[in-house]
Amino acid sequence: MPRERGEKVVATNRRARHEYTIEKTYEAGLVLTGTEVKSLRQGRANISDGYAYISGGEAFLDAVHIPEYSQGHWTNHASKRIRKLLLHKDEIVKLSHAVSAGGYTLVPLKLYFNDGRAKVEIAVAKGKREYEKRQTIREREDKREAERAMRGRNRLGE
Repeated sequence: MPRERGEKVVATNRRARHEYTIEKTYEAGLVLTGTEVKSLRQGRANISDGYAYISGGEAFLDAVHIPEYSQGHWTNHASKRIRKLLLHKDEIVKLSHAVSAGGYTLVPLKLYFNDGRAKVEIAVAKGKREYEKRQTIREREDKREAERAMRGRNRLGE
């Protein structure tokens, strides 16, 4: 039985939702060393530059920065190393087909602990063009403005 219950988010990739259109998400386990897990439990990680790829029928996560454990010594890990992702074979096949079709990439969205186990949420994503990014920002601001106006109207009617 795991010591922890629930989900504890360590790092999120907020930039990914701005830079990419998210098509589908997958939850994957991570192959980590002991000092990496301890460093993650301290809440230290950066996944904004990270990406995933498929090679030889296996999935890997690259360019994710997990800093060295402060109380570690010679057994410490390399902060930016390639880490293997744990996915089912059919999920790996789906991901490789999506990426090989063209225009899609695998982006990590968040790194978290689920019932004590380190997980990463990866997404099949398509890059946005500059005008699409501006349009998304404009839609978000319009929605906020409309909500503000509705709140103001509701207060007047009280």
